[in-house]
Amino acid sequence: MKILFLANKDLASNFALNNILPKVSGHHATHLWLSARVGKENNPPKQLVKLAFFEQALFNQLLSPLIQNGKNKSAFKTFDDFTPWLSSAIREVNKINSTQVIDDLSTLSPDLIVSIRYGCILKENAISIPKKGVINLHSGILPKYKGVMATFWALKHKECEIGTTLHTIDDSSIDTGKIIKISTLKVNEDQSYLSHVLELYKQGALDVLAAIDRLKNGEKLHSQTQDNSQTYFTFPNEKECDDFEKEGLSIVDEQEYMAFIQRHYIEK
Repeated sequence: MKILFLANKDLASNFALNNILPKVSGHHATHLWLSARVGKENNPPKQLVKLAFFEQALFNQLLSPLIQNGKNKSAFKTFDDFTPWLSSAIREVNKINSTQVIDDLSTLSPDLIVSIRYGCILKENAISIPKKGVINLHSGILPKYKGVMATFWALKHKECEIGTTLHTIDDSSIDTGKIIKISTLKVNEDQSYLSHVLELYKQGALDVLAAIDRLKNGEKLHSQTQDNSQTYFTFPNEKECDDFEKEGLSIVDEQEYMAFIQRHYIEK
């Protein structure tokens, strides 16, 4: 199959793709388009500014060049080191529904689109192109936690479990497609929001791989329609972030972050 992966240029997307691309590149023609960010948030709370720094600026601009230039033999690669796993150069695409990009997408003609943290909402012209459809890995349990930063909201609501949902994208509505697989993870109250999100993508990546294998073998994906009456969550505001921290929770923990980088991107 020809597979187009849509992802965001951040640490969690990179980690998920590191768990997927090496396993699919030998059997499929793989392509990767990246968005620069997810959503638009004017005057974000300081906690979300810090989160964006650790997810994107620190990883992409400061750590990635060091990882690339070192003698690191780790299986986990930066975006620039994904080349051996891809059939074309990585492309930044922030307006996927534009006429030019739709033309390019039609020319590429992927059999399947896999979306992971991608920053743009796909509309019907894009969705209709892949013969085997579009699937999305959402870092929240649907239908209860639709929208942005679903894991933040689950932690804030003191859920015992968080999870990922692999689902179809059938139209331009958000997080409303048919559910293929929900995988859950027990909450560790000592860990930050970002650490929980990264942990989720281990099993989430396996769910994506399983779906790709089924489609490769000519099988249909078992899926079920979800209840779409649930609330859609947006970015938390300053008060909600402050309340999150007052409850003893953290959005980013610097020591956890560096331990994660060391474990997956630096150690041989």
